[in-house]
Amino acid sequence: MPQNRKKGTTPPIWVSQNFLTSYKIINRIIRRTTLNKKDHVIEIGPGKGHITGFLIKRCRKVSAIEIDGRLYNKLTAKFKDVKNIRIYHQDFLKWKLPNYEDYKVFSNIPFCFTTDIMRKLTECKNAPSEAWLTMEKGAAKRFMGEPSESLRSLLIKPRFDLDIAYYFSREDFHPKPGVDVVLLHLKKKSPPDIPANQWFAYEQFVSKALKYGFRSLFTSKQLSRAFRQAGVQNKNITPTEILYVQWLCLFRCYWEHVLGRK
Repeated sequence: MPQNRKKGTTPPIWVSQNFLTSYKIINRIIRRTTLNKKDHVIEIGPGKGHITGFLIKRCRKVSAIEIDGRLYNKLTAKFKDVKNIRIYHQDFLKWKLPNYEDYKVFSNIPFCFTTDIMRKLTECKNAPSEAWLTMEKGAAKRFMGEPSESLRSLLIKPRFDLDIAYYFSREDFHPKPGVDVVLLHLKKKSPPDIPANQWFAYEQFVSKALKYGFRSLFTSKQLSRAFRQAGVQNKNITPTEILYVQWLCLFRCYWEHVLGRK
């Protein structure tokens, strides 16, 4: 990295990535998924191919997207005789996800791109049916709305159930990370909690409520009614103290009684 800085160039992505190298650990976490012979799985940043080797044995089809040219060349050589894998030398954030085909995602992602990757996967038109992503424990908790809901968690939860599938030891990675790492599992809801025709209004509702409070969205009478229906007893409660199920109820009250829609 010092040489890269001296030359004024950007270090390759793999320099900031923590790799899983234990086949025992990789096998353990793969076995905790629903991946099977019918699945098309996408791997973001396969790196040296340690996880990739397990995926090609377990799944019907593997799409591996590697941005680093040096690692891409090694991967193509390593898996040149494997028929059920296709390796792309691209930036995943610019790579086109499948338009109609059902797919899943399993990846040990670079932590510096966690939010960008999560947004791409959860906000795209054809989201994965399930995804397993290694990430910092703190980031995973925030996406899950712990200890309190955020704009990001409130925009993910209507479409996905989230849980932590595995807690890693820092020694499971090379180099060893300076933070705790988990495997976050996302499963697409069918149907979603917010219908497609209400999504834009829901986004606006959540954003405005978090920024300006509920009184910016309801009259005093409407807010009292909405709080009562949502089971909110403290009228001075802040938006970050509201539970997700209460957010859903408040939005439905807003949709019906403020926007006047059914």
